[in-house]
Amino acid sequence: MSKPWLKFYDPDVPAELVIPPLTIPDLLRHAAEKYPKHTATVFMGARLNYSQLKQQVDKLAAALHDLGVRKGDRVAIMLPNCPQTIIAYYATLSLGAVTVMTNPLYVERELEYQWGNSGAKVVISLDMFWPRVEAIRPKLVVEHLILTGIQDYMPIAKKLLAPLELRRQGKWVDVSYADTVHAFKKLIDRQRPKLPPVDLNPTDLACLQYTGGTTGLPKGAMLSHRNLIASLTQIRAFLLYDHGDAEDIGLGIMPFFHVYGMNGLMNLGIHLAATLVLILQPNIKAIVDAIVAERPTFFTGIPALFVALNSYHDIDKVDLTSIKAVFSGAAPLPVEVMEKFEARTGARIAEAYGMTEASSVTHVNPLKGQRKFGSIGVPIIGTDAKIVDTEDPTRELPQGEVGELMVKGPQVMQGYWNAPDETAQTMMDGWVRTGDVARMDEEGYFYIVDRKKDMILSAGYNVYPREVEEVLYQHPKVLEAAVIGLPDDMRGEKITAYLVLKPGETATAAEIRAFCRERLAQYKQPRTIVFRDDLPKALTGKILRRQLREEALVTPADSAEAL
Repeated sequence: MSKPWLKFYDPDVPAELVIPPLTIPDLLRHAAEKYPKHTATVFMGARLNYSQLKQQVDKLAAALHDLGVRKGDRVAIMLPNCPQTIIAYYATLSLGAVTVMTNPLYVERELEYQWGNSGAKVVISLDMFWPRVEAIRPKLVVEHLILTGIQDYMPIAKKLLAPLELRRQGKWVDVSYADTVHAFKKLIDRQRPKLPPVDLNPTDLACLQYTGGTTGLPKGAMLSHRNLIASLTQIRAFLLYDHGDAEDIGLGIMPFFHVYGMNGLMNLGIHLAATLVLILQPNIKAIVDAIVAERPTFFTGIPALFVALNSYHDIDKVDLTSIKAVFSGAAPLPVEVMEKFEARTGARIAEAYGMTEASSVTHVNPLKGQRKFGSIGVPIIGTDAKIVDTEDPTRELPQGEVGELMVKGPQVMQGYWNAPDETAQTMMDGWVRTGDVARMDEEGYFYIVDRKKDMILSAGYNVYPREVEEVLYQHPKVLEAAVIGLPDDMRGEKITAYLVLKPGETATAAEIRAFCRERLAQYKQPRTIVFRDDLPKALTGKILRRQLREEALVTPADSAEAL
């Protein structure tokens, strides 16, 4: 097929992709062998060099092996951005086991579904989440629970003060350790860093990254080591071609449980033998303080982050010139926001587009070459893309016509975990249907026009209306519910719920939100509640979400109660 975009690649970017025959653990092994004393992580002021990080990984891998973890077993990791996340991730993969990265914001219902669907054998989590995990363990096949304190890898002074602060905040939890409930640090401290022999191949499964896919409940995208290595090779060859090893400092803002943070920052940083500055809670002050203290050279973000940085009250006093490369994804970045940030840093923001099913990035605007505002850019090296008829994906459309975007490349997943029907609906001869409606111009730049799927992109996360609606329908006063996403400058899209109450019932937005808080992660909760007498329906009785969206974009609802 024709690839008009190739002529717009930067001169140093090769036209063909060469994927090294590596697995993800090879990245850490290479970094530790070549740069053992180079700082690998910075967390709350505490530092681990690559030799120390590798030793911690090997010790935990040996401990997991003693607990019965073998090749192909699933290990769920529910942690924020801290050294334990990297250690748990690489230890799991070192055994040939499979990571199930889990959002710490998930409530019990969501955890039960993800860990039950994946068949997680071991869960590694923060001790403060222990009550949530224990509540659902009887319903799962989880054999062992490994808990770590957030203070475990802090500097000594902060480690001593952390329990007092956690108690003050009401977050301290007294854990009942037992034969199947283990302390992370104790497991590591009693282990010798001796790994059992593991026959690990690049084609082996590495991760189950859960996503809504194109429809329905979340599904585990099966990503192999080769998928992840291919994506890293693409990013480095296309965007960081002039960066050498052990030269960079990456700012770990995006959560590592999300594919964008996991492969686009954590694994990329290890691949570069970079220093990873880990941001525990991504509030704007913590991010600015880290920029001042550590002088990062690159990071990944979403539009809301750049808006917040530009608006920070003392930002004009902050030296941002250490930043050399910045990537933005998850939602379109307003031109004025981009230009303002680039003027402050001297760096150029590379807007990208990707999906969990493709290990992260599929399209990006060139770092130094032609950039088109409003475009997601061109297919990254080694990636093909085409526009097809939305009803007949076998019929490719010519340039300029609007249809569904499909992508193909070595970073594309193997399929959905235990979901052959959904896999068949999404993948065709190696091509993955994105569910996004787009067009390609004459130069090979792509533009997202609309979504074929109903997915809402809120604060960088995929939210499916059906899941939120199912929770709303559980409220005893709700007769009908419909959930849509509406444009929002900060979040990308704002989750808006339209409700029809049962006859004779009354309710407030605060009441509905309180109900949702107990049953949905924060980013899935409706930001706006609209009470209506009825909802638009098709002749079949199906609620017309698209009509609600069209009406809202023309005339905001008078009865809306928004945060």
